[in-house]
Amino acid sequence: MAPPSSSPPQPVAAFFDLDKTIIASSSALAFSKPLLREGLINRRAALRSAYAQLVFSLAGADAGKTERMRAEVSALCAGWDVAQVSAIVRETLHDVVDPLVYVEATELIAKHKAAGHDVIVLSATGEEVVAPVAEMLGATRSVATRMQIVDGRYSGQVDFYCYGENKAVAAKELASVYGYDLADCHAYTDSSTDIPLLEVVGHPHAVNPDRALRRHATEQGWPVLAFVNPVSLRSRIPTPSAGVVAVGLGVGAMAAAGATWYGLSRRKREK
Repeated sequence: MAPPSSSPPQPVAAFFDLDKTIIASSSALAFSKPLLREGLINRRAALRSAYAQLVFSLAGADAGKTERMRAEVSALCAGWDVAQVSAIVRETLHDVVDPLVYVEATELIAKHKAAGHDVIVLSATGEEVVAPVAEMLGATRSVATRMQIVDGRYSGQVDFYCYGENKAVAAKELASVYGYDLADCHAYTDSSTDIPLLEVVGHPHAVNPDRALRRHATEQGWPVLAFVNPVSLRSRIPTPSAGVVAVGLGVGAMAAAGATWYGLSRRKREK
């Protein structure tokens, strides 16, 4: 009698937030210096954005503030050329973001990949930052906020906001498409707004958590991780192969400041 055939193991995913989880800063604020240096933004715009990011950071996760920022950025993006916005961020990404990546995050990502797990970046930031960072990390794929595009330009409408509850929605949709059992999956984030994501996986982790997430993680008995050592990706991770998939989705609420500042500067030059 032939032995029963064993089915292949079910795939497992590790979901990672971006800001303060993989990188040691806001992915938006990180672009202020090179854009200012290249004359794409003025000092007033840089200081205003830096102040807004600082207030957001000090105040902790606040859905109302984030929603207002999302609406403002969405309105400013209307009419921008998508290819031009993407180009400016990609041209400066390695110099700006590469040194900010936590060594602990790279080690954890490498551990998951060695175990055969898919690594997925979920972020409210847009394609201009999320997709290139996912590529640098060798992530399997990424999902971010999606802005509506009409004739190669942003319409100002948001198709999908990858924030809060919607990160859990994205994880569930990915599980449906790729066959993940979320009970076997992992998630890592710093923000209490991502609690819905943490609650849908079997292995939630709080990384450098804000006060609300730390309290919730303690109550739930979730592991709390401290990432403290930024290091250059070039020294840690080889260039990913052409087969790596990065599915970034548009400019989002905390979309790359490079996109915002570039559009403002471009409008001024065209007047």
